[in-house]
Amino acid sequence: MITGAIKNSILALPRFAKRGIAIIFDSALCALTVWIAYGLRLDDWGPPYGNQWIPFFISILLALPLFISFGLYRAIFRYVGSVAISSIAKVFIGYTVLFFGIFSLIGINEVPRSIGVIQPILLFIGVGCSRYFVKNWLGPRVRHSSIIDGVRHNAIIYGAGLVGRELVAALSINMGMAIRGFIDDDPNLQGNTINGLTVFSSNDLQGLIDRLKITDVLLAIPSISQDRRNEIIAALSKCGIRVRTVPSPYDIAVGKVKVNDLFDLDMNDLLGRKIVPPNIELLEKNIRNQCILVTGAGGSIGSELCRQIMKFSPQSLILIDISEYSLYLIYEELKKLVDVLKNQDTNIFLGENCLTTPSPDTCTIVPYLGSVRDAGLMSKIISTHKPDSVFHAAAYKHVPLVERNIVEGIRNNVLGTLVCARASIEAGVSHFTLVSTDKAVRPTNVMGASKRIAELVLQSFAQSSSNEGHQTNFSMVRFGNVLGSSGSVAPLFSEQIQAGGPITLTHPEVTRYFMTIPEASQLVIQASAMATGGDVFVLNMGEPVRIYDLAVRMIFLSGLMVKDEANPRGDIEIKITGMRPGEKLYEELLIGDNPQPTTHPKIMKAHEEFISWDDLEKELEKLDFAMQKDDHGLIHEVLKRLVPGYLPEIN
Repeated sequence: MITGAIKNSILALPRFAKRGIAIIFDSALCALTVWIAYGLRLDDWGPPYGNQWIPFFISILLALPLFISFGLYRAIFRYVGSVAISSIAKVFIGYTVLFFGIFSLIGINEVPRSIGVIQPILLFIGVGCSRYFVKNWLGPRVRHSSIIDGVRHNAIIYGAGLVGRELVAALSINMGMAIRGFIDDDPNLQGNTINGLTVFSSNDLQGLIDRLKITDVLLAIPSISQDRRNEIIAALSKCGIRVRTVPSPYDIAVGKVKVNDLFDLDMNDLLGRKIVPPNIELLEKNIRNQCILVTGAGGSIGSELCRQIMKFSPQSLILIDISEYSLYLIYEELKKLVDVLKNQDTNIFLGENCLTTPSPDTCTIVPYLGSVRDAGLMSKIISTHKPDSVFHAAAYKHVPLVERNIVEGIRNNVLGTLVCARASIEAGVSHFTLVSTDKAVRPTNVMGASKRIAELVLQSFAQSSSNEGHQTNFSMVRFGNVLGSSGSVAPLFSEQIQAGGPITLTHPEVTRYFMTIPEASQLVIQASAMATGGDVFVLNMGEPVRIYDLAVRMIFLSGLMVKDEANPRGDIEIKITGMRPGEKLYEELLIGDNPQPTTHPKIMKAHEEFISWDDLEKELEKLDFAMQKDDHGLIHEVLKRLVPGYLPEIN
C-alpha cells in the first residue's frame, strides 16, 4: 500500500519536477561513484581531502550537460527501451574520454590516475541500473501469457524493425496478448534477441507456430513491397491462424490511430493485388484550387472520392446526398480532415508512393440534402456554386433491390444523371464524370441496364456539344465490384464469420472483378483528368476473382478453418444458396473489342456505339410513360431497344 502510494505520487508529479528529481539523483550518483572509486582504489572509505574533491565537481560538470544534450531527461523512464540504452552508451563514450583525459592522462595531484577508469565504469552501471529499476517499478509489466475470453492468445510479430519493436512496447503496456518473439526475413537478425524476444526465420512457419502455440500473427512490415507482402500472407493463410496488421504510417501520422491499434487485413491483402502508384499530376489537374461537386457524397464511392479530393487542396467541395445520416457522417469527417491537413505537415500515402501535400489555406465544404432527380434543386446548386468538375456517383446499385423496385431504380439512375448533366451544361461546368459499372455491359438486370442508359445520355450530350455550343466535357468511368463498399461481399462475409457462419454464397463458380475503394476513387479522378469528351474509360481490374476463393481466404485469415466434407471439424461452413434475380456468373467490362490504352497503365478507353440525342430522347419519353403506368413489361421492352445485349430474367 505504501509503495503503491509513493509510486502514484511520483507519477502524478509534473514533468519538470520529475526531471528535477532525475538531475538531483544523477548528481548524487556522480558523487557516490567517485567516492566508491576512491574506496576500491585506496581501500580507504573515509572522507576525501584536498584535491580529491576535484573529481566530484568535474564528474557533475561533465555528466549533466552531456545527459541534457543527448536527451536523457526527455525520455520517459518507465518506457525506456533499447534506443534509450543506446543513447546512454553514447553519452558515456564522450564522458569517459573527457574524464579519463583529465584524471588519467593529464593527472591531478592527490588523485590516483586509475580513478579516471574506475569511476566512468561505475557511473555507467549506476545510471543504467537506475533507469532499469525505474522502468520496472513505475512502468507496466509484460505478461508472459494472456487469456482473453477464456482462450490463451500467443502472438508473434512479423517484422523486427522499428515498428515491430514499438508494437512490442505498446502491447506490453496494454497487456492484450503474450508476444512470443519476432519473425524476420533478415538473416542478420535471425537467432538474435530484441528486448528479450528471439527473432525467428520464416522458413518453417507452420513448425514455429505449432511449437510456440501461436494464435495470432501481427504484421509490422508497413514499408515492405506489395509483392512480398502478398507472399507472406499467402504462406500464413495455410497455417490456420489469425493475421492482423498495424496501421499505415499515414493513419499514425495524422493521429487517427496508434501503433498498437491492430486491424484485420485490408482488402488489398485479401485480393493479393499490386497497387499501381497514381499519377499525381492527373490527380491534381482538375482538383487543386477548383470547386468540385460530388453527388452521392455519402455513399461508399462518393465519400472516398471526397477524401481523395480533399488531399489535393480544392477551393471548395460541394456534397449532395439524399441520406441525411450518410451526408452528416462524411461532412463531419471532411471537416476534421481539413484541420489535419491545415495544422500538420502531413505525408500523404497513396499506394506505395508518398508525397507531401501543401496544407490548404481555406477549403469550403458545403453539404446539400436532396435528390439528384430534383431538377430545380440541382439547377440552383450548380448555378450558384458553378463547380469546375462534377463527379456523379449517386446511384441505386444493389442488383436485387433495384430488380424489385425497377421504377425507382431507373428514375434515380437515368433521370438523376439526365438532370445533373443538363444543370451542368446550363452552368458551364468544365468536366462531368459519371461513376459507372461493369454491370452496364450486356446486363441481365435493371440496375446494369439503367447505368448503360446513363452512359448513353452522356455520350449523346458529348456528341451534340458542337451543335448546342456547350463546353461541358462528359466522360464515364466503368469498373467492377469495390471491396468494402456497402453491399460488397467482404463486409458481409466478415459479419458471417464473426457470427460463426455459415458464409452464404449464391454459386461456387461466381467470379467478379474487384478493386479497393481508394484505388477505384483515385483512378476515377485520374480518368476524368484525361477526358476529351464522350470518353468511356474502363479500369484495368486485373484478373477476376472467384468469390468462393475469396471466402476461403477470409476464413483462413481470420484464424479459422473451412468446414466441409473433407474437414468436418472445421469452423465455418460455406453454404450455396442459388443465384439471385438478375445476377450473372461472370461480369464483363467491355461491350466492344480493342480497348485503347491511355497514359495510365490501369486506365483504358473503350470505343462503343451509342445513339443520337434526338433518338434517345424519344425512347426516354416512352420509358417515362411506361414508368408512370408502372408497366414493367413495357419498361423491359424499352430497355431492350436501348441496351443491346440486355437479357432480363423476368419472373
